[in-house]
Amino acid sequence: MTGLFDRLRGRAVEIHVEDHLRARLAKGDKLRVKLGLDPTAPDLHVGHLVVLDTLKLFQDEGHTVVVIIGDYTGLIGDPSGRSETRPMLTEEQIAANAETYFKQLDLVLDRSRIEVRRNSEWLATMTAADILRLLAKATLQQVLQREDFANRIKEGTAIGAHEILYPFNQAYDSVAIKADVEIGGTDQLFNLLFGREIQKAYGQEPQDIAVFPLLEGTDGVLKMGKSLGNYIGLTEPPAEIYGKTMSIPDRLIEKYVRLVSGVEPDAQAAVLAMKPRDAKAVLARRLVERLHGAEAAARAEGDFNRMFRNREIPDDIPERTVSDPKDLVSALVETGLAPTRGDAKRLVEQGGVRIHGEKAGTDATLRDGDVLQAGKRSFVRVRLG
Repeated sequence: MTGLFDRLRGRAVEIHVEDHLRARLAKGDKLRVKLGLDPTAPDLHVGHLVVLDTLKLFQDEGHTVVVIIGDYTGLIGDPSGRSETRPMLTEEQIAANAETYFKQLDLVLDRSRIEVRRNSEWLATMTAADILRLLAKATLQQVLQREDFANRIKEGTAIGAHEILYPFNQAYDSVAIKADVEIGGTDQLFNLLFGREIQKAYGQEPQDIAVFPLLEGTDGVLKMGKSLGNYIGLTEPPAEIYGKTMSIPDRLIEKYVRLVSGVEPDAQAAVLAMKPRDAKAVLARRLVERLHGAEAAARAEGDFNRMFRNREIPDDIPERTVSDPKDLVSALVETGLAPTRGDAKRLVEQGGVRIHGEKAGTDATLRDGDVLQAGKRSFVRVRLG
């Protein structure tokens, strides 16, 4: 079995300070390993598995995993990688999103063996004097070295004064929980390094850090994210996870298999030697299995093959009632297959709507029991009201 450090090294883009972390692990030190998650959206996605799986490696070796829900920093919004100021969320939005995170952590980690903290525990109680003392631990020049800030200054794009607080607050999280290691995506490198500096300023030994690749979404271009519509959600239905995974570009197969499939490293080569479609099928089945179980994975794979290999209709289709069988556009909206009449009409005009597998025009009439399909993966069985 490959040691923990070697497994980290095989996944990480950079480890800082590499020799220090290797020595601590070899010595058997039990470390406090930090991951911060800002609840700016209600759901985690497959891209988060990169760091959640890394936490599990530490957890399985007996280290203490500390997941910080950034209910306070989320009010500001992480400016990392942003070309504009994030909108500030309300406390109610943050609280609702954070609650969903707790449940989703259970998909990967044993939550009974991790510390889940909210950074409002310490940040919300800081006085103005405390904040001034924190800000005095670094210079404005240090903060403005961030690539996103530097680019926005160069382009003449506004930087909100409140955004300057974000790296200080995230760094203070490491002080508050006495982090030995912090992990994150490559877009977090500045924040994680800044955390080391703030820890030193408070007299603590600075944390080692490990940063991991960002996972491109189903479009194959941009970082996976809900706002971009290119995500695979951890709690999405099995058929959606399977179908979206099968749609990723072939060039991303290796990255997905290596970083989020859960396939053991010594078995990954065999998967990557397969034809792209077969490798994606293994990847899709494995992702559904780890998130929804083996039975759901087998059903999702069977449905997908019937739809796309055999051009058949899946077995498990929800039923929806429509009021006017002669108004296909309204039926698409009523059944939830399209958000608006305009979207429904465009979908029909583009040939994206089928009734029992046959393309349907706007003049189509629905019958009770018809299977209505929108796009590649959305089906409902029509019932007439």
